Amino acid sequence: MSLLQLLSIFPILLITLLAGAYPFIKKWRTQSGHDFPIASSLASGVFLGAGLIHMLGDASSDFNQLGYHYPLAPLLTGVTFLVLLWLEHLGRELYEHQGENSIGFAMLALVMLSIHSFLAGTALGLSQSISVLSVILLAILAHKWAASFSLAIQINKSRLNVSSGLLLFLIFACMTPLGILMGTGIEYHLQHVPLLEPVFSALAAGTFIYLGTLHGLNRAVMIKRCCNLKHFSFVIIGFAIMAVVALWT
Repeated sequence: MSLLQLLSIFPILLITLLAGAYPFIKKWRTQSGHDFPIASSLASGVFLGAGLIHMLGDASSDFNQLGYHYPLAPLLTGVTFLVLLWLEHLGRELYEHQGENSIGFAMLALVMLSIHSFLAGTALGLSQSISVLSVILLAILAHKWAASFSLAIQINKSRLNVSSGLLLFLIFACMTPLGILMGTGIEYHLQHVPLLEPVFSALAAGTFIYLGTLHGLNRAVMIKRCCNLKHFSFVIIGFAIMAVVALWT
C-alpha cells in the first residue's frame, strides 16, 4: 500500500503544475470557460462521503479503542470545518475591501488551499485499502486542477512579482505530497504514537466535509448547483460510491 500512496504523488504533482503553469505563462486574467461542473459535483460527493463515512468513522473508532470516550473526532472535525469557513469569509472580506490585486488575498488563498491540500494528502496517506485510496485519489485530482488554476490566477492578479509568485505556487504544489508522506509516516513509522492517526483522520474529515459542501461559498456545488438535478445527481453518485466502498473496508 505505501508504494501506491507514494506513486500517487506523481499524478497529483503533474496535475498541479500543469494547471498552474498556464496563468503564469499567459498572464491570464479570467477563469471563464474553465468550469467542469460534473467533475466538481462528483468530487464534492466523494469528499463528503469520504469525510463522513471513512475518515470521521475511523477516527471515532480509533479514539474509542484508545480509551477516549469524549467525542474528540467530531470536535476536531467541527473545529477544522469552522476554521476553514472563517478563512474563506476572511478572504471575501479582503477581496471586497482591498480588491483582487491584494497581496493579502493571494496569501490567504495560498494558506487556505495549502491546508486543504496537506490534509487531503494526509487522508490519502492514511488510506488502508486500495479501493478507498483510488477513489480519494480521483477526487483529489478532480479538485486539484481547479484549485491550482485558481490560485495561479490569483497570484498573477496580485502585485507580487513573478519570482515571488512562482515560489508561493511551488510551496502550494508541495503540500499534497507532504501530506501523503505525513500520512504514510504515521501509518507505518509512528505507530508508537497512536494518537496521531485518529487526530489527523479527524482533521482530514473536517477538510473533506468542507470541500464537499461550502468550499468556494457562493460558487460551491452544493449552493450554486443544488437545484440543478443533473449536477446534484453526481454529488449523490460520489457520496454513494464512498458508501459502497465502505462495504469492503
